[in-house]
Amino acid sequence: MPTASAYPSFEVPNTDLWGLLFERKDRAFPDDKVIYLDPSTSRSYTYAQVKQTALDFGAGLRALWDWQKGDVLALYTPNCIDTPAITWGTHWAGGVLSPANPGYTAEELAFQLKDAGAKALVTQMPFLANARKAAKMVGLDESRIVVMGDERDGTGRVKHFSSIRNTSGATRYRKRKVDPKEDLAFLVYSSGTTGHPKGVMLTHRNIVSNVLMIKAGEGGKLGWNNGADGSGDRVLAFLPFFHIYGLTCLIHQSLYTGFTLVVMSKFDIESFCRIIQAHRITFAYVVPPVVLLLSKHPIVAKYDLSSVRMMNSGAAPLTRELVEALHARLKIPVKQGYGLSETSPTTHTQPWETWNTTIGSVGTLLPNQVAKYMSPEETEVPAGQTGELWIQGPNIFKGYLNNEAMTANALTADGYFKTGDVGFQDKDGNFYITDRVKELIKYKGFQVPPAELEGLLLSHPCIEDVAVVGVYDKAQATEVPRAYVVVAKGVAESKKTEEEIVGWVRGKVAGHKRLRGGVRFVNEIPKSVSGKILRRVLKMRVKEEEENAEVAVSEKAKL
Repeated sequence: MPTASAYPSFEVPNTDLWGLLFERKDRAFPDDKVIYLDPSTSRSYTYAQVKQTALDFGAGLRALWDWQKGDVLALYTPNCIDTPAITWGTHWAGGVLSPANPGYTAEELAFQLKDAGAKALVTQMPFLANARKAAKMVGLDESRIVVMGDERDGTGRVKHFSSIRNTSGATRYRKRKVDPKEDLAFLVYSSGTTGHPKGVMLTHRNIVSNVLMIKAGEGGKLGWNNGADGSGDRVLAFLPFFHIYGLTCLIHQSLYTGFTLVVMSKFDIESFCRIIQAHRITFAYVVPPVVLLLSKHPIVAKYDLSSVRMMNSGAAPLTRELVEALHARLKIPVKQGYGLSETSPTTHTQPWETWNTTIGSVGTLLPNQVAKYMSPEETEVPAGQTGELWIQGPNIFKGYLNNEAMTANALTADGYFKTGDVGFQDKDGNFYITDRVKELIKYKGFQVPPAELEGLLLSHPCIEDVAVVGVYDKAQATEVPRAYVVVAKGVAESKKTEEEIVGWVRGKVAGHKRLRGGVRFVNEIPKSVSGKILRRVLKMRVKEEEENAEVAVSEKAKL
């Protein structure tokens, strides 16, 4: 039978995110508590400042742009401490936030703007040219593009978000009423195997419930006044805020719990270590490639990281070897969690106390959820046996935007979400993820849809046919995309051709979609009678190539 969470259930409050964060009666920390801090500029937001800035921006949206309930605001920016206020100001005005990867090309951004029906776009100055180009493609007026962050447009043509406010004084606006169960808070884009990214519709109730679920999962270990000096936990935020992992676990959890979020605009290992030492960081949400760097990179030895009490890894599987290597070098424990865009995101996490006794597990099911593993015939399998993970709970998304067929395929009539991930649970209720039904490639936590790359590659004049699969790169502790290519007639299967294809793709896609696994030339792409690419055959070929390479190295060593 389905497994219910071992945590006590709680009643999800019937409130939107604004109500949860700014109208609560149980907030323990003071208004002047610093919640968001930029370590490069020392600019910060206290709780009260976030609320006031959000109110000003929300009223400005209504006064200047006649913002309506359900209107979508797109964000195209790296991490910035202005993001939370813009997010909740949009919600106050009744709007929906749709974050986009700042690594997107103008064409990729334009797709999301059009699909989401965005009515405005917020970016930063270094990304303004791409933002303008994308807006023009979809007919979004340039006056609806504004910038955030420390840098402003010297020409004055593009407004800063702080100038979007109600200055007339003639009209006083009230917060728009929303239905937490039905009205969207976020429209995040998750890549699928069918090509273009798909809009994941997350309601206010979805995120409200997940914030409370995550707090329960951390077991009270993160607090606003922890530590000998009572200054509380300081959490390092490098995970992108446009990703659901950063959006919920970092932006929302920090303001709800009251700990300080030290925000990095982008990751690099030395800055990461330097900030941990300078700000005495106590906790960090990470991904496996960062765990790998911390366990091996020489620069780490220059810094004191002893303030870190725990790390939590997510977005991709974490191996036992990496957990043990990190702890052996730095004595930093790292636990693992699991979630998806469609689950808001976190469904499982290891309790702090069991990080080293259930290594390899993604943890136990968080409160208010029920889960089961299903066979390909969609019958439930008992504990210990492998199946596809299905989950039910208040954090399960509403559906995919403008895609009823895909929604119907993902959600069952009784409310279970078919995750597409394969695994099992043990007798103690620890869950394990071992594989994916989906064909997505996960590069450092980012999703790469093979079909999207294949569609692009097929437009190259040198390519007759192509299939893309993920191959595991031990050096980076992540999957990377590799293209298997049938060249067009008269084209040489050469290193020069490979480099030309890899370089061509690099100029047309976001960074995480590049062919870091290179190109392999084949005579034909294995396909079924119906024309579906048989990726499992290519995966077998990858395994053979790896085994042959190991044999070659071994033979060379004998000489």
